[in-house]
Amino acid sequence: MKRTLFLTIGLLAAVAFSQAHAAKLNVVTTTTMVTDMVKEIGGDRVKVVGLMGPGVDPHLYKPASGDVVKLQRAKIIFYSGLMLEGRMTDLFFRMARAGKLVYAVTESIPEKDRLEPPEFAGHWDPHVWGDPILWSNCIVTVVDGLSKADPAGAAGYAKRGQAVVASYKAMWAWALKRIAAVPREQRILVTSHDAFNYFGQAFGFQVVAVQGLSTVTEAGLADIVKTVDFIKQKKIKAIFIESSVNPAAIKRVSKDSDVKIGGELFSDACGALGDMHEAHGEKYDVGTYIGMLKHNVNTVVDALK
Repeated sequence: MKRTLFLTIGLLAAVAFSQAHAAKLNVVTTTTMVTDMVKEIGGDRVKVVGLMGPGVDPHLYKPASGDVVKLQRAKIIFYSGLMLEGRMTDLFFRMARAGKLVYAVTESIPEKDRLEPPEFAGHWDPHVWGDPILWSNCIVTVVDGLSKADPAGAAGYAKRGQAVVASYKAMWAWALKRIAAVPREQRILVTSHDAFNYFGQAFGFQVVAVQGLSTVTEAGLADIVKTVDFIKQKKIKAIFIESSVNPAAIKRVSKDSDVKIGGELFSDACGALGDMHEAHGEKYDVGTYIGMLKHNVNTVVDALK
């Protein structure tokens, strides 16, 4: 009798666990920044599978056959957009036409707020997450998309979305205070590729990059020479490498200009989830969007102030 009772309880528990697990919304995302946003908004109702990990360059990312299977099985897909995932865009369009719920989170950013650098005419700068206030505009797309796929969870998604907006605004205010330690004439940010224009606009930095918006083409000798001349002319104290970009060009610039490398910045990807950093008495996870930005701000300020 006891054995039968234990078996029955065990079966009921297994069924309950299976139902709870099955009830989660299957979501696939691309970049780590989008993945973090969707996890924060989705909470316990979603199971998020991110295709790109830390250090992955989305400009160059080519989906493997396993990625395509994950996308096909997903109930809903979120990607960054503005041609950031250049090699995947056609695949997303085909899936959307076939009836899959597919969203580019940056579609909710007004065109007037998007940057279009002269050297990249005809294409928007996709690195919007550098400005936390502008990036917060993407939250409404995630909330709306999750709510459409899971109407029963709509109220929860909206509430968590509001909390994420508040956290991004708080991050922006924190960054302004930290960056105030750097004199305005010293706010020149030299990096590997042009991923920090929105960051520069948000926090008052002139941004100079060896490469352009995309990392598809490598920096040439003329680009390196031009950057070296600029650094010497402006007497810049430090330049920065990026976690998702080959550091060869920026190291060459550092050597030729005799200027130090001030540290590594997260540009197109967050760090590893659970990788805790500590600076100025504060700990943060660089595998999250907030932690990634805090690391970047602290690294830049400490090197340039």
